[in-house]
Amino acid sequence: MTIPLLVLDVVGLTPRLLAHMPRLSALGFTAELGTVLPAVTCSAQSTFLTGALPSEHGIVGNGWYFRELGEVFLWRQHNRLVGGEKLWDAARSLHPGYTVANVCWWYAMGADVDWTVTPRPIYYADGRKEPDCYTYPPALHDELTGNLGTFPLFTYWGPGAGIASSAWIVKAAEQIMASKNPDLTLVYVPHLDYDLQRFGPSSPEAATAARAVDDLLAPLLDAAAARGTTVVALSEYGITDASRPVDVNRLLRREGLLEVYTQDGMEYLDTWTSRAFAVADHQVAHVYVRDAVDLPRVAALLKHLPGVDLVLDDAGKKEHGLDHARAGDLVLVAEPDAWFTYYYWLDDARAPDFARLVEIHRKPGYDPAELFFDPAGPGAARVRAGTALLRKKTGMRYLMNVVGLDAGARAVRGSHGRLPADPQDGPVLLCSDATLARDRFEAVEVKDLLLRAAGLTAGVESHAG
Repeated sequence: MTIPLLVLDVVGLTPRLLAHMPRLSALGFTAELGTVLPAVTCSAQSTFLTGALPSEHGIVGNGWYFRELGEVFLWRQHNRLVGGEKLWDAARSLHPGYTVANVCWWYAMGADVDWTVTPRPIYYADGRKEPDCYTYPPALHDELTGNLGTFPLFTYWGPGAGIASSAWIVKAAEQIMASKNPDLTLVYVPHLDYDLQRFGPSSPEAATAARAVDDLLAPLLDAAAARGTTVVALSEYGITDASRPVDVNRLLRREGLLEVYTQDGMEYLDTWTSRAFAVADHQVAHVYVRDAVDLPRVAALLKHLPGVDLVLDDAGKKEHGLDHARAGDLVLVAEPDAWFTYYYWLDDARAPDFARLVEIHRKPGYDPAELFFDPAGPGAARVRAGTALLRKKTGMRYLMNVVGLDAGARAVRGSHGRLPADPQDGPVLLCSDATLARDRFEAVEVKDLLLRAAGLTAGVESHAG
């Protein structure tokens, strides 16, 4: 007999923030939770669900350079990118017929689960992008949107990111639990990610966001209790105060190692001819070096770049569980108050048009400036946004060019990706089943913990050692 299990991934949750979240704090026992390097969504979630490190499951960040294609891709969704045995496969080997609902955890496409919900815009042929979501089975789409409305994509990320997207996700989970009765429900709650990056975790806005998430989760926690469901709440990483952008690609370009090509006056990263370039991912950057003969020079340059704390070579990557073919030839870790930009142009007038957009799939690196209207001219940015919306409503093509470049980068006040120096700023795990209590769990132990919380006591072998 299995026990219904609800797993809440409350992004950015830390022991410090729990002080503002009385309902979640009362869930059950609280434990420190180890994370992985890089401490980012795709890597951490993949470790939780496989019990393996990035060196084994292959998710070395939220994206990487696909050497076989010569392209940088972030935020891919195909579950087959993730190696290793998944949580649901382990559960079904112990209990055939075990059912799973994935509500917005990453690598959702093609995952062997029973119900899937994930954000998925409609990309029209004329260039328009409209809010929507992908579901499996397909009929689930109309069941959810019929009750909850269209998925609010523009509050899920970008300058308008806010509580509405998390509210939709939580309500969708409630509906699926009530109508489908899954054995395991995975729910991604992103709201804390936004204002902690915008304003920093020490800000009043961070405390306000924590209280809002606590209120939002209350009905779902009530529904779980009424169903006799065990609840595990955890986080992938903690966000810490950071305010110093580090332009690693600009250094490589000035040193003649990074190449660009130009179209219509705009510069694009030329991955095919560059001798070295970086894929920036918060406080970690993967540096790809075409010829091994350049490695010593590139490493020496990067060690002296202000804001760089560590330059991991093959030995360093192995030490941190990041020695996988997808990883950069070198991996950079930022100093605590710093983070890496993807910027490679030396003149903003030459930046590609996507640099000023919320465009997570075209940028060759992560860009937290997408959370802001251009700080250099927020009024003008809002006017441009309004004009773009008017063009959209009249069926005309439009660009929502509202994101700042260097001014946007300087506005960022929080980041993550490093391993935490203080447990109060690191991830945390809460569980309603007191029999599972411990002071600390490693990220690779989460899979085993969830199997035990579900009543599948055989579990799997822990990688923690």
